[in-house]
Amino acid sequence: MANDPKSEKLRRLVSVQRQLEKLAEYELSQSIARQAEVMTSIVSTINAISSVDPLHKQFARNYSDRLTRLFTRSQQIAMQQQVQETKVLKEKTKADRLEEKRKDASLAEDRLIEDERMYDLVDLGLLLATPASSKLDDT
Repeated sequence: MANDPKSEKLRRLVSVQRQLEKLAEYELSQSIARQAEVMTSIVSTINAISSVDPLHKQFARNYSDRLTRLFTRSQQIAMQQQVQETKVLKEKTKADRLEEKRKDASLAEDRLIEDERMYDLVDLGLLLATPASSKLDDT
């Protein structure tokens, strides 16, 4: 693991960052679902308050209190959603930047490998160009 190339390390970091992004998206989806449930409860409470049924008229005060709590909860969830949306964007941006760095590192590693191949070819060419007998004359 310590000898892994930089691009491989960055690939693993990108993978982890994408998982964090998915987790943030999941939290946001849960928050959206909770907001939908609260809105459904608000609608049903408003329908109960506006009902002409005498049974509902007896509980008008309770419905009013419940409606107040539901509106408060809806505002809290809306604030949570804003924070979670920001978090999703932040995690996505981090992952995208890491991915770009990984690609750059991979290209740099590929260039380094290609350069090494070229140096090996040049060395091989120089080795073949020098006859073995000329090495003996130098001594």
